[in-house]
Amino acid sequence: MRSLFVLAALLAIAVPLRAADPLADARRLYNLGQYDAAEAAAREAVRIPASAEGARVVLGRIQLERYRKSSAPAELSDAIAALIAVDVRRLDARERIELTIGLAQGLYLEDRFGTAASVFESALDSSAALGPVAHGRVLDWWATALDRQAQNRPTAERLELYRRIVDRMTAEIAKDAGSAPAAYWLAAAARGAGDFDRALNEATAGWVRAQLAGERGIELRSDLDRLVVQGILRDRAARLPVRDHAQALAGMVGEWEAFKARWTRQ
Repeated sequence: MRSLFVLAALLAIAVPLRAADPLADARRLYNLGQYDAAEAAAREAVRIPASAEGARVVLGRIQLERYRKSSAPAELSDAIAALIAVDVRRLDARERIELTIGLAQGLYLEDRFGTAASVFESALDSSAALGPVAHGRVLDWWATALDRQAQNRPTAERLELYRRIVDRMTAEIAKDAGSAPAAYWLAAAARGAGDFDRALNEATAGWVRAQLAGERGIELRSDLDRLVVQGILRDRAARLPVRDHAQALAGMVGEWEAFKARWTRQ
């Protein structure tokens, strides 16, 4: 028995401990929004040749998130400089997708909405490899960029941009009925195109489908409620004679509240 114990102990010693992976830690911490810790891990990963370029992608995206909070121009400049300095030849397929998303975010934050939408669009399909949460974020960024672009375009161009959003989100909802970004943007894009009846129908459908959206369902319903009450219903009421606005709007809001009460789990 003692000899077996000694052998087991020797075997245990011989098994190496799992090597630390600072790049994986950096990604995990970034996704959790812990940017200081993510930066520390990413800077450690930069010192390892095999992970250096992937770590620079993470560092650039951390600086983009900091810019979103601080609006400090230096943060955006540093983020863009970090991202465009990455040696793409050293990236794997996943890291190339992350870099594409980072470049698109940088363009969006520079208010280059049309260009940003184009770059986001090039990552729409491949971002599914990053998981449903990341894919949903890319969908949301892309649609938001097109929405911002549409706001300053002539009517014909604006309608075409919103049609692109509707078409894409229709395909997304067909693949995943619980897609929160698709549910929201189907309603928002229909409103942007001036189809207020469809917008209300899509928002109503989105409210019901929010039950399929898991943790995102609560946020989705909050976003849809704001879109309906502050946007869609006011738009519909505005088409009526002025004397009927207030009464019509109150009636529509009442109908919406009754619908929510009936279709919300108590």
